[in-house]
Amino acid sequence: MKKLVIIPTYNEIENISRMIDTVMALDGEFDMLVIDDGSPDGTAAVVRERQAEFPERLHMIERKGKLGLGTAYIAGFKWALERDYDYVFEMDCDVSHNPDDLMRLYAAAREGSDVVVGSRYVQGVNVVNWPMSRLLMSYCASKYVRIITRMPVCDATAGFVCYSRKALQTLDLDAVRMKGYGFQIEMKYSAWRLGLKVSEVSIIFIDRQEGTSKMSSGIFGEAFWGVLKLPFRRIKGKKEVV
Repeated sequence: MKKLVIIPTYNEIENISRMIDTVMALDGEFDMLVIDDGSPDGTAAVVRERQAEFPERLHMIERKGKLGLGTAYIAGFKWALERDYDYVFEMDCDVSHNPDDLMRLYAAAREGSDVVVGSRYVQGVNVVNWPMSRLLMSYCASKYVRIITRMPVCDATAGFVCYSRKALQTLDLDAVRMKGYGFQIEMKYSAWRLGLKVSEVSIIFIDRQEGTSKMSSGIFGEAFWGVLKLPFRRIKGKKEVV
């Protein structure tokens, strides 16, 4: 089975090389696709240098300017489908997600789930080193999503996710509207509404040690108002699944 980890980057020079080393060393041969939005700190240059070590497994798409988390993942999903990957993973570059947990998400997908969420909240609250204000905002956001959408997912905003090829072929990727962290909610909600099996695997989330968070009030606002509209949208999948 071909497996691809997609990692969007913007100014992640402190973390990218360590992330490459960790993913490349995992059992199961995960390939990696970095999608860099014109990082001025030289993140892309580091990836290009490391590609010489892993020419068949480390890939990169370079984009001009900050085009948004959602558009980065959509570009990555389409890239993966064109190259016949069976399972595609979303993961942050800041090492807040433990790469060793990729195998746990993969195992759940192999057991029949179409979308597997690495969940901070499915078994209590498993977040380390976040200030209380950030933790409350994240936890309450997921509760808010469940109340508005009735989607049975405890961590709707999670950014550590495995999608099967079937899921990505079923979802209409061109119809996804939200670009920031609201994208994570919209993808899970659309999958659930289309009848795909969505499950959660408990993980421990550890706040970044290096670099700067990309969260902003604009990203939060898009997600807040976008969620209110989701129950009134007609969610349609692709007409044909290959």
